[in-house]
Amino acid sequence: MPVPTVEGEKRTRGKGGRKRPRGTLRRWLRRILLVLVAVAAVPLLLTLAYRSPVLHPVSTLMLADLIMLKGYDRRWVPLDQISPAVIHSVAMSEDGQFCSHAGVDWRALNTVISDALSGEKPRGASTIPMQTVKNLFLWPGRSFVRKALEVPLAVYFDWAVPKARIMEIYLNIAEWGPGIYGVEAAAQYHFGRSAKDLSARQAALLAVTLPNPLGRQPARPSAGLSRLASIIEARARKAGGYVNCLRTD
Repeated sequence: MPVPTVEGEKRTRGKGGRKRPRGTLRRWLRRILLVLVAVAAVPLLLTLAYRSPVLHPVSTLMLADLIMLKGYDRRWVPLDQISPAVIHSVAMSEDGQFCSHAGVDWRALNTVISDALSGEKPRGASTIPMQTVKNLFLWPGRSFVRKALEVPLAVYFDWAVPKARIMEIYLNIAEWGPGIYGVEAAAQYHFGRSAKDLSARQAALLAVTLPNPLGRQPARPSAGLSRLASIIEARARKAGGYVNCLRTD
């Protein structure tokens, strides 16, 4: 029987003891990397697909309701079938610079970051593109991780999708009550009429409900909510050039 040499023992250990774990680790790292690339590619590809007006996107909250067998009410309507008062009210309430920025209001975001670093209570600086990509691709709640993903996605979404289409998608996926998504379902649920028939006051009430759709009641507004609605109603009447990218005529 041949006696194994020292060199032969090293080769055997190298093949069976050292090289195989390294190769396995590299294969797993490659697989994880491929999964991460695939996950990152999903919102990029869906963004391009959502440019088409024939597609009616759903939000992650809507998908969660379906998975949990809760169901939801959403009735898609094109932008030209939504009252201009709603469009202007939401723009002036949620993102007054919507037509002028490129997805992110950097000045507002920098102010929020400075306030947070100095220990002040954080304020909202989310633009409509940021809220749209959050609703489409990310998760609710506040976290720096989500915000770090939200910002580049919003810039890309704003670059790839026309402003009017962004507003159309946002108005059709925003949450307006328990299981109520989109402005048409919201108009029917809260006011018993279509989104195209909402009055300026009703439009303003719906707009100021968006930051807290589960806690605010536009059909039965508190005194504070009524005051906010009056401010937004006045701004919407004077929106002018702030909403020139959203004309549907």
